[in-house]
Formats: sequence, structure tokens, C-alpha cells
Amino acid sequence: MAKDFTIAAYTKLLNALQKSGYAFITFEDWCVGKVSDRYVILRHDVDMKSGNSLITARVEAVKDIRATYYFRIVPQSNQPTIIRSIARMKHEIGYHYEDLSIFRGNKEQAIEHFSRQLAYFRLYYPVRTACMHGSPTSRYDNRDLWEIYNYRDFGIIGEPYFDIDFNKVFYLTDTGRCWDGEKYSVRDKVKSGFKQSYHSTNDIIKAAKNGSLPECIMITTHPQRWTDNRLEWLLELVTQNVKNIVKRFINGK
Repeated sequence: MAKDFTIAAYTKLLNALQKSGYAFITFEDWCVGKVSDRYVILRHDVDMKSGNSLITARVEAVKDIRATYYFRIVPQSNQPTIIRSIARMKHEIGYHYEDLSIFRGNKEQAIEHFSRQLAYFRLYYPVRTACMHGSPTSRYDNRDLWEIYNYRDFGIIGEPYFDIDFNKVFYLTDTGRCWDGEKYSVRDKVKSGFKQSYHSTNDIIKAAKNGSLPECIMITTHPQRWTDNRLEWLLELVTQNVKNIVKRFINGK
């Protein structure tokens, strides 16, 4: 098995899931009912290092896989050339919103900003889904914006944390640079009745091969974590370990 959190490991994961009969769909596809009996909603949160997203998008495109890429408005994520390139590969582009955190809880300013940034991302793709950014160092949960507003009024047909029943769709996320990092997650976690737990990418690959994975899955990755560059890989490992300590402190664990 390739070293984890490399493009080689990611490619092997996709191969294993395809060989096990999973169809890959975007979240937009799921929202409009384009699903099969066995599927993976493939989602990427582009928090930083958007160039890494271009690499994963190319790997997927070669395999005729479409995924959902959620971009933040900050320059570490919002790179127009990269967004255009990923959209041209037929991947879904969505808005990774953090408006309430940006405006420190001011919902009126946040919704105005949300509307403007949504219009901006629609210059690249007819955006129909959005997903909150966890903003772990902020006291504000970006999802609270929808306590007084309705994202459907903005042409958004789905937000994963509101519209997916995670008792029916198994959720896998690489938050914490592992697949069982709930203790490191401030907000990227869901309520679920599934009992399966996997630590490494290789654990998921083995489960796909032996048929023990659930039939319906959402996989969320942060492409900044996935690289074949040795120096970048090591830097991400060290940085994430520090972040995990901070997040455990925030969570009180």
C-alpha cells in the first residue's frame, strides 16, 4: 500500500471503490435523485492549496468520475484559473461558505455577503449546492445563518449537513488527517447510526474489497492533505498534528 494521504493512495481508493461496484456522483446529482443502489457522493472541501484540487480533479476525470468541489472565498482557495479548469472537467463547483464567521455573527451582513459570493462563483458554474466551512477557530457556526434565512431562496437545492440523513448515508471525512478523527473535529461531524470506523485509507480499501462498506456513502476530503511531494506531505503531517492538539483543546477533549 502506498503511503497514506498521497495521490497514489487516493487513486487506489478510487480504484477499489469502482471495482466494488460503487457509482460516483456529485452532491448536486444526489439532490435531484440521480442515484443508484450503491453510490459514493464524492466531495472535496478546498480550504487551502487549491492547486492540490486540480490534481485530484484530473485523477478523477481520467476515471470518468465527477466530484463536488467546494471553494472558499479566501485567496488560499479562490483561484479563478483552477476553478475554471475543474469546472471544465465537468466537476460540480459549490460555495464553501463562512459568511457568519467573517462577520462575527452579524446575520444581515453575512447573508448579503453570501448572496454576493454565490453570484461570484456562478460566473464559473451554475452553483446549486453550498456547504458550510467549519471555521474551527471561530465561535460562530456558519450554519446558524439559516436560522432566519433559507438557502433555497438563493437557488440552493442542497446543503449536506441539512439535507442528508446520515443514518442512511455513511459519512467518511479525512478531518484530522485520518478517517476516524471526530475527536479532532469542531464542526465537521454528523449524527449517525453506523458503527463502522476506519483509521487509514487502506482500511477503507480493505472494507471495499471484502464488501463490508455500507451501500451509500459520502466521502469528504480536503485536497490540501493529499500530495506526492515529500516535503509538502511532511509539512502537512506536522501542521495537522499541531492543529489536532488545538482542536482537541477547543472540543475539551
